This record gives sequence, structure tokens and C-alpha cells, in this order.
Amino acid sequence: MIKENYEQIKNEVGEDINIIAVTKYHTVEETLKAYEAGVRHFGENRIEGFIEKRAALPDDAEVHFIGTMQSRKVKDVIGELHYLHSLERESVAKKIEQAGQHVVNCFIQVNVSDESSKHGLKPDEVEAFIGKLKDYKYVKVIGLMTMAPHTEDSSIIENTFEGLKELRDEIAAVYPDVTELSMGMSNDYPIAVKHGASYIRIGSKIMGS
Repeated sequence: MIKENYEQIKNEVGEDINIIAVTKYHTVEETLKAYEAGVRHFGENRIEGFIEKRAALPDDAEVHFIGTMQSRKVKDVIGELHYLHSLERESVAKKIEQAGQHVVNCFIQVNVSDESSKHGLKPDEVEAFIGKLKDYKYVKVIGLMTMAPHTEDSSIIENTFEGLKELRDEIAAVYPDVTELSMGMSNDYPIAVKHGASYIRIGSKIMGS
């Protein structure tokens, strides 16, 4: 079933979109089945899950950390951390820099919809934040990440993703390396792709419930 799900989404979104299978609610065995089905990008939002899945997967798989990263936990994963989708605090960037072994590709988490329940910088804080990181050796900001509100109103979701795309375009005019957009999950990824997502984070639609 995982293989069919993955193939269906891949055919739907095209080869240029990086599909991250979110495995946080799934076992190592299920994660390896996803690898066998062709998945090469995996998403974990807990440190323990990240370490467990990274240890089990072959070397050509990339495990992305998509949850909130705590400064004190950076050292536990730095050896294997290549993609961080939730950078929002300079303290985390400093820890990556101090423990640095290789470049970590980072997405700045942006609270486009201004929900009090969500993490992330306000859109007008992003450019200055990237400016603070520009001389870091091991922190490379490659893009922006957001989550749309849980709503049936597709216009709100559209506005959120379009807002991130417009912000990325503004930022890229100053910082040309900031090109990627991490947005879209199982319930809204078609809208995210329509608005320029280059990384989508899919849980149940690939892995099952």
C-alpha cells in the first residue's frame, strides 16, 4: 500500500518536488517498507525518532528534522542532521555552528497565518534573522517553511502558501540562495504545489493512518 500511495503522489506532483514521508507515527519496519517503495526523504519531529530511523535506514536516505528543535538537543543529532525545517531561534543556529561537522540545510519556519498556536517567525522578522546567520559556516538557509491552518476554507490555505512564496521571492532578491519552499501536508499538498512548494511533508497519505 505504501508503494502505491507514494507512486500516486509522485505521479501527481511530478519529479521536481521532493516528497518527504513523515514517519513519526510509524515503526522502523514501516519506514523501511517506504524506503523499499522508493522513498528517499523521511521526516521526523522527535529527536528519538530521528535517531532511530536514521540508524535503520541506508546511507542514501535523508532524514529531515521537521519538529521544533531545542538548543540542548542539537548535539544529539548533529552528526546526522542535514535538513532542518524549523529554524526560528538564533540559539539553535549557534549550537549547530558550535557542534558543526557539515553544512545543515535550514528552512526558516514562518508563521504566515499568525496563529498563536503555531511556532515560527513573523514574516517581517525573517530577512533580519537570515542576516544574522549569513556568516555562519555550518548553517545554510536554503528556504522557508510554513504550515497552513487546519480549515476547510481553501482560500485561507491558498493565502498562506502564496504569502510564503511572495516572502521567499522578496528574500531571494537579497539572499539568492534562499530558493526552496517547504509547505504542504497530506490534507493540503495540492494547493502547496500549486503555489510553488519544492518540499512537501506527507504522513498518512503515504504511510497510512
